[in-house]
Amino acid sequence: METIFNMIVMLVGGLVFFLFGMNVMSDGLETMAGGKLEKTMKKVTANDFLGFFLGAGITIAIQSSSAFTVMLVGLVNSGIMNFANTFGMIMGSNVGTTLTAWLLSLAGLEGNFFITLLNPSSFAPLLAGVGIVMQMFSKSDNKKQLGNIFIGFSILICGMDLMSDSMASVRTLNGFDSFLLALKSPIVALLVSTVFTGVIQSSAATIGIVQALALSGGITWEMAIPLVLGANIGTCVTALISAIGTNKNAKRVVVMHFSVNVFGSVLCMIIMYVMRAFGVGILGSEIAMVGVAIIHTLFNAINTVALLPIKKLIVKFCVWIVKDREEKIHTVFLDERIFNNSPLAISECHRLVNEMAEYAKEAIATSIKLFDKYDEATAQHLIDLETLTDKYEDRLGTYLVRISSNNLSKEDSHAVARMLHSIGDYERIGDHALNICKLAEEMHQKDIRFSDNAIHELSVVANAINEIVDLTVTSFQKDDAQIASHVEPLEQVIDSLNDTLKALHIERLQANDCTIELGFIFTDLLTNFERVSDHCSNVAVYTMQLSSDKLDAHKYLNSIKSTSNQRFMDEFQKYSAKYSL
Repeated sequence: METIFNMIVMLVGGLVFFLFGMNVMSDGLETMAGGKLEKTMKKVTANDFLGFFLGAGITIAIQSSSAFTVMLVGLVNSGIMNFANTFGMIMGSNVGTTLTAWLLSLAGLEGNFFITLLNPSSFAPLLAGVGIVMQMFSKSDNKKQLGNIFIGFSILICGMDLMSDSMASVRTLNGFDSFLLALKSPIVALLVSTVFTGVIQSSAATIGIVQALALSGGITWEMAIPLVLGANIGTCVTALISAIGTNKNAKRVVVMHFSVNVFGSVLCMIIMYVMRAFGVGILGSEIAMVGVAIIHTLFNAINTVALLPIKKLIVKFCVWIVKDREEKIHTVFLDERIFNNSPLAISECHRLVNEMAEYAKEAIATSIKLFDKYDEATAQHLIDLETLTDKYEDRLGTYLVRISSNNLSKEDSHAVARMLHSIGDYERIGDHALNICKLAEEMHQKDIRFSDNAIHELSVVANAINEIVDLTVTSFQKDDAQIASHVEPLEQVIDSLNDTLKALHIERLQANDCTIELGFIFTDLLTNFERVSDHCSNVAVYTMQLSSDKLDAHKYLNSIKSTSNQRFMDEFQKYSAKYSL
């Protein structure tokens, strides 16, 4: 009994080490990728060959086909990708995940000293030591992440060794022969592997256990094939769970993933039964670790070749399974399925902040036009825009604060801080647009209008406001510090214009050319214009500090507004002439 307990502890402990090592290695690879591969996913065309290589590349980078599929579910659920375009990427991901099996198969190498060195168990402790040193003493984020990858790989190999040792010992148990006899039934082996993979949610771990069994001896090609196929079906459970609560297209991604793996498994099982009927000798011979890797790769390669010509039928099947129905349209939707992939989550947040910026710009331009011609429909649209910018700030702010607690690189951390600052400014620009709308509404209801001189003056500053908002939004969306550098000189010109316009307004009041009532509206309008330009200045400063480690807006502004800064003074003079009264 004690022997059985020890074997179970070794097997479970090895599995835990394997999964933990895989997770650590995956996180390191994902962070080093910096979101570049993931960003490319959103730009992928309907070209399935491009999608295949992209899916394989990203899966190799993050070392998890399940995580990649969950990522696809999130992107489709957010409306960023079309579900039909995920076909090639799913097939590529299935092929990309076979790399793990090939790496683990090196553990079975035996021979002279140099061949033994290729065995991961031989160099894993040294690799772990290098990783720890890099983690402790390196100042570079990339080197620290590389250290994480080394440590994760070493833990993974340690878990593999523990599982192999437990499998070697388990052969001495009385019931092991009965277990192997049960696995000789391909259907039973397929079901056992499917259920086990679904429970642990890692096909790589199941393949690792099959390879550990192969290393200890006792399983044949005929037994290994259904075990590998079952692992490919069981891995769909992770994506299936992630699809709970998603829209119809996201559910179709899961149906596609599940159906292609089941179809491929059925096809390979038929091929195996045909080979057995013809008495192919290799099926009954013992399999080595590299043989398991070969089966895994051949299955996914055959599956891809067989299914690619009938992609349209598979897409129709998925649409038939998940029917079209009326759905509530999400606004400002950030999918939780991409949250743990920090670079991708940050990229999606930036996309939504860009949208928020466009709404803020539209709100300002629309509110100014209301003074020329006021109508209720436009005013209601402006109210809707302001409500939407509030929603953007609320959801993005919460999401970004949560992301900031993840293990981020300096670049990603800076991007998060910049967006957190900017969404507050964009939200306030939306508020000021609504304030301007209410001032226009007040004038419309009271049937009053500004004097011709006041209208001319306001048109000059309004044009400057539209330009500064446009410069701010464009520079933010393009991450262009050069465009952002034009904002602060223009902001200073707008401040000067406001001071001049307030002085002229007082002169009109004293000359009885303006009423007190119109005076209040005129002053409030100028105040809102000034606040909008201040918020634009804030956003532009964050954009200009993209290469800086810290966001210190006040210190940075003081440095660029110095009288010794000739470029700033030239820009100021240019805008002063452009918006001269």
